Amino acid sequence: MALMLEPGARLVAATHNPGKARELAALMDGLFEIVAAGELGLAEPDETETTFTGNALLKARAAAEASGLIALADDSGLSVRALGGAPGIYSARWAGPDKDFSVAMAKVEQRLAEIDGDDSFAWFTSALAVAWPGGPAVVVEGRVDGHISFPPRGENGFGYDPIFTPIGYRQTFGEMTHAAKDALSHRTRAFEKLKAALFD
Repeated sequence: MALMLEPGARLVAATHNPGKARELAALMDGLFEIVAAGELGLAEPDETETTFTGNALLKARAAAEASGLIALADDSGLSVRALGGAPGIYSARWAGPDKDFSVAMAKVEQRLAEIDGDDSFAWFTSALAVAWPGGPAVVVEGRVDGHISFPPRGENGFGYDPIFTPIGYRQTFGEMTHAAKDALSHRTRAFEKLKAALFD
């Protein structure tokens, strides 16, 4: 694909999650002007796909068509091996209508207690999609492996970060600085692939 993203272009981040919008803007490293879909008053589309990549594309295309801007969307979530990969694409929905991730983390803890096993392996997946209004779209996926533990630790990050410790580290994503998390996160790994697809 030829270079289609010009530095300085205005992009809409197809999210209403302030933490996710911050991370997407940080990944872009000042190359683009980022405005969140929530700031533009765009509706959140129903996530009807069955994969992270499918939902990322859906959100990017919806935001691009509604705003007339190139859209960047992320669909991400936590998968727990002992729970058969759940919550997976339903990660946000486990937080309920109020998007309270303390509820979601408690649900993970409860489900694991019901299984009564000791498998703590988990992974975060991020699918990133860029879509042009009425035009093409590109989607990639990144992943970081780790373990979950309770009680939650740390006030940084968002979502399930306080219960996820990446392999090789002692701190949870919730305890890490934004810079430390951004250096190794699933979203960063997806963005490296996106850069390769769009620029290299």
